[in-house]
Amino acid sequence: MSAKAISEQTGKEFLYKHICTSAAVQNRFQYANVTAETDFDRLAQDHPWLLTQRLVVKPDQLIKRRGKLGLVGVNLDLNGVREWLKSRFMKETTVGKAKGVLKNFLIEPFVPHKQEEEFYVCIYASREGDYVLFHHEGGVDVGDVDAKAKKLLIGVDEKISEDSVKKELLTHVPKDKKGVLASFIVGLFNLYEDLFFTYLEINPLVVTKDGVYVLDMAAKIDATADYICKAKWGDVEFPPPFGREAYPEEAYIADLDAKSGASLKLTLLNPRGRIWTMVAGGGASVVYSDTICDLGGVNELANYGEYSGAPSEQQTYDYAKTILSLMTREKHPDGKVLIIGGSIANFTNVAATFKGIVRAIRDYQVPLKEHEVTIFVRRGGPNYQEGLRVMGEVGKTTGIPIHVFGTETHMTAIVGMALGHRPIPNQPPVAAHTANFLLNSSGSTSTPVSSRTASFSENRARLEGSPAKKVKAGATNLFSKHTKSIVWGMQTRAVQGMLDFDYVCSRDEPSVAAMVYPFTGDHKQKYYWGHKEILIPVYKNMSDAMKKHPDVDVLINFASLRSAFDSTMETMQYPQIHTIAIIAEGIPEAHTRKIIKVADEKGVTIIGPATVGGIKPGCFKIGNTGGMLDNILASKLYRPGSVAYVSRSGGMSNELNNIISRTTDGVFEGVAIGGDRHTGWCAGVLGRCGVWCIVQFGHAGACASQASETAVAKNLALKEAGAFVPKSFDELGEIINSVYDDLVAKGVIQPAEEMPPPTVPMDYSWARELGLIRKPASFMTSICDERGQELIYAGMPITEVFKSEIGLGGTLGLLWFQRRLPRYACQFIEMCLMVTADHGPAVSGAHNTIVCARAGKDLISSLTSGLLTIGDRFGGALDAAAKQFSKAFDSSMLPMEFVNKMKKDGKLIMGIGHRVKSINNPDMRVQILKDFVKQHFPSTQLLDYALDVEKITTSKKPNLILNVDGFIGVAFVDLLRTCGGFTRDEADEFVEIGALNGIFVLGRSMGFIGHYLDQKRLKQGLYRHPWDDISYVLPEHMSM
Repeated sequence: MSAKAISEQTGKEFLYKHICTSAAVQNRFQYANVTAETDFDRLAQDHPWLLTQRLVVKPDQLIKRRGKLGLVGVNLDLNGVREWLKSRFMKETTVGKAKGVLKNFLIEPFVPHKQEEEFYVCIYASREGDYVLFHHEGGVDVGDVDAKAKKLLIGVDEKISEDSVKKELLTHVPKDKKGVLASFIVGLFNLYEDLFFTYLEINPLVVTKDGVYVLDMAAKIDATADYICKAKWGDVEFPPPFGREAYPEEAYIADLDAKSGASLKLTLLNPRGRIWTMVAGGGASVVYSDTICDLGGVNELANYGEYSGAPSEQQTYDYAKTILSLMTREKHPDGKVLIIGGSIANFTNVAATFKGIVRAIRDYQVPLKEHEVTIFVRRGGPNYQEGLRVMGEVGKTTGIPIHVFGTETHMTAIVGMALGHRPIPNQPPVAAHTANFLLNSSGSTSTPVSSRTASFSENRARLEGSPAKKVKAGATNLFSKHTKSIVWGMQTRAVQGMLDFDYVCSRDEPSVAAMVYPFTGDHKQKYYWGHKEILIPVYKNMSDAMKKHPDVDVLINFASLRSAFDSTMETMQYPQIHTIAIIAEGIPEAHTRKIIKVADEKGVTIIGPATVGGIKPGCFKIGNTGGMLDNILASKLYRPGSVAYVSRSGGMSNELNNIISRTTDGVFEGVAIGGDRHTGWCAGVLGRCGVWCIVQFGHAGACASQASETAVAKNLALKEAGAFVPKSFDELGEIINSVYDDLVAKGVIQPAEEMPPPTVPMDYSWARELGLIRKPASFMTSICDERGQELIYAGMPITEVFKSEIGLGGTLGLLWFQRRLPRYACQFIEMCLMVTADHGPAVSGAHNTIVCARAGKDLISSLTSGLLTIGDRFGGALDAAAKQFSKAFDSSMLPMEFVNKMKKDGKLIMGIGHRVKSINNPDMRVQILKDFVKQHFPSTQLLDYALDVEKITTSKKPNLILNVDGFIGVAFVDLLRTCGGFTRDEADEFVEIGALNGIFVLGRSMGFIGHYLDQKRLKQGLYRHPWDDISYVLPEHMSM
C-alpha cells in the first residue's frame, strides 16, 4: 500500500514546519527523542527546556491507546523520566497480540489543562474525498469516534472553509473556542492536502487561553508522492509496525528495489518459521500467503515478499541468496520448505530469472541439505519450460529435493503438497515447448474466420465500424472487434503484442491506430501485421493524434508515474475517448481521485492505475495483458468464451485465463483493475457475461479499516447474496468447473466451437532467446562485454579493475593486448602516453588542430584534422622503427651492416633523427624513458642494438639520434618479447598490426584536445596564413 505510517515525531515536525493558521500553535519543535544511543547529559544540552519544564514521556513506535496501556509517563521532571524509563526501556511488551521491544521514546512538555479543553480531530481519505471528524470530547476515553464524531466531507478538488467547519463540526464547542478551532482545522486540512497525508489524527487536541497544543498524533502519508513532496518531507523513515523488527536483510532488499526498475520486496514475519516463499508477482504473493494461512501454516510462515517486473539474473540471485541465507540460520525439527511460486508471467523470461535462483541454490546447497529443505516450484510464462527444466536439473545435481510444476498444475497446489495436504505427483505432465504454440495445429495455412464474435449472452449482431461515440451512462460494452486505440508512450513490445493478438483474432484492422510520444517529432514506427510490415504513425502532440484519428475511443497510457496524471487529464479533454487504461504504478492517491472525479463527470471509464490492462477475447486487448502470444493461444484468448473475471493483479489475470481455459470454454472478458486502493474501474462496467458469480477475497490483500471490510466479512456477504465463494484460491478452479458444467447441462451456456487461429511468425529476437535458431554474428569481440551486471574488460570486471589499481596502463593492456600486464609494463605505457602528449603548436598535427579550431569547427572535427597528419613523417614512426630494427636484429645483422644497407637502399632509418635535438642537446623525454627501461625491463636487447646504431649515425651527424618515436618502438618490442605474457608470434603480430602507433595516437590526442580548448578559451579568430610566409612561384607569361 502507498499509505505508510510515520512516527509521531515526524508527523509533528511536518505540522510545526508547514501549518498555516492564525491559531497560536504552542510548544513548536519541543520534543526530544530517546533511543539506545541517547546520552542524557548531551540531550539536556541540546534541549535546555528539559531541565526547566514538567515532562511527558511515551513510546513512539506506532502503538495505539498508549495511555490505557500505562505507557505514558505524565508530569515528570527529567530525573523522573529516567526513572520511569528504567522499567520499560528495551523491555519486551505485549500490545494486543503483538510482542515487541520498547526502544524509541518521545519526551515533550507537560501541558496542564482541564478535561473540557480536550478535543478530537481526524482527517482521512476516501474515494469521494476527505472526511474531517471532530468530537468536542477528546482524550483516552473518547470511545467510538465513528459513531460519536461530527463528519464533514470535503470532496475531491473542493476547498474547506472556516464557516463550513463551524457549521458542521463545532456545534457543541464553546463560543470562545470556535474561532481558534476553525482556523486550526482549516490549516490542518490544508497541511494534510499539501503534504499528501492519507490519515491524520490528533487526540487530544488541547485548546487553552494560551493557544493550541497537539498532544498525541498519529499519521500516514502517501509514500508515492515522494517525488512531489521531497523538499518538504526530507528523508522520511517509515517505522515497522510494533512487534515486527526492522531487519538488515529487509533494508538490503529495499535498497536493491530502489536501484532497480524491477520490483523486489521482502518482509520477515517469523525468522524461525519453516515455510519460506519466493514468489514472482505481487498478486501471486498475496494468494500464496492466503493459501498458506488457509491450510494452517500461519504460525510457520516465515516471510512475505515478491520479485517481479523482469529482474535481471544478478538481481534475482541477490534476492534468492538473501532468502536462502535467512532460512538456513536455524534448524527446524520438521525440516523446512521453500515455495518458489508464481502466476503466469506476462513478459518476464522465466528461464532467465530462474538462472539467478539456480545460482543461489548451488551456492547454498550444503546448508540447504543440512537444514533438510525441500523446494516446490510452480511457474508459467514466457520460456517457463526451459526454466523448469533447469530447476529440475539443479535438484538432481545437488541432491536437494526439488519438485517442479508448470501451468498444468493449479497455482497454489504446491502449497498443499508442501504442507502435506495433498500428494506429490511422481511425474507431472510435460507441457509443450513455448514455440509449439505458434504452430498451426490444423495444418492449414489459411486465416480462418473467428467462430464466434459474441458470448451466449451478448447481442450477436455484428457491430459495424463507425466513428467513436460517447458511451451513455449505464452502457457496458467497452470493447468490440472494431475498437481502435492510441498508445501513449514508446511501448513497441506492447504494441506489437496487441497487433499479434488482433491478427490471431482475425480482426480486419489493427487495434492500434497511432501512438503519442512527446519526446520526438512526428514520425512512423514499423510493426508486423502477421507476416507483413506496416507503419503506425507516432505524434508528438496528442491533439494531432486525436484530429487525425477520430475513430479512436480508447487510450492506453504507458506514461511514467510522474506524467501519467497530466497526460490522463489532457486525454479527457477529448470527447471521442471513452476508455483510458493507466498502466503506471505509484501514482499518488490524491491524483487518482482527481482522475476518477473528472472521469465520472465526463462519462469516461478508467482502468487502473497500476494495471496490466484488460482483454476481450476475439476483440481487443490492452497492452501486455494476457502475456506473450504462446499464452494467448494456450488460454484460447483468440475467441470469446463464457466466463468473465475481475482481478487486481496482472499476473493473476493470466492465471485466471489459464484456470478458466482449462475448466470452461474460456474467457469472455477480463479486467485487471489495478492494485491501488482507489481504482477507476468498478464491476458494473463488466460486459454482461452470465447469470452466476464466483468470488474470492484473500486475507493478505484485504484493505480493512473495520470489521465489515475484512476478507471474511466480504466473502460472507457475497455468499449470502448468492455468489459462489470457494474456501480458498486453491479451490477456485474446481468451483468454476462445477458451476460451468451445471450451466452447460441446464442449457444456459452453449460451449464455444473450437477453430484454429491463424499462425503468427515468432519474432527473431525471441526465437534466438529460446535457442530455436542460430545465425552467424556480424561482429566478433574479445576485449569487452557490457551485457551482464557489470562491464567486463578482457575477462576482468570493472570493479576489479579499480580494486586492483591497475591504472590507465593496465586498462590499456586489457583492452589492447587482452592481458593483465606486469606493474612496470603498465607504468611504462603511462610514461609513453605522458611523453608523447604534446610537442608544441608548431608540429603539423597541432597546427592543423589549431587552424581547424579557429575556423569554428567542433572538438571532434579539430581533433580528427590533427590526427590525420600522423604518418611516417610525423608521429607514425613507432611501428616502422620497431619493424626495421627488429628485422635487422633478428637477421643477426651488425649495426654497421644495417646502417650501410639502409643507405645503399636509399631508405631512411625510422626513429633516427630530430630537427632540434642532438647528441649535444639530448631529448630529456628519451632520457627519462631510458632510465626507467634499464632499471625495470628484464632484457633490453633490441634497445641496446638501436643505441649501437645511434652511435654510428651520430658520428656522422650529431642530430641523427634515436628519437622518442624510435625509442618507444624498440623498447615496446623488448617489453612484448620479455615480459612473459606473450609468445614470440604474438609479440610480432602486435607490432605488425600497428599497436605501437596507437600509443602515439592516444598520447598526442591529449595534446591536440588541449590546443583546441586553448584556442577556444583565448577566443582566437579565423586563421589566415600571412602572404610574406608564402613563396608564390607561378609560371612566366608565355607570349605567342
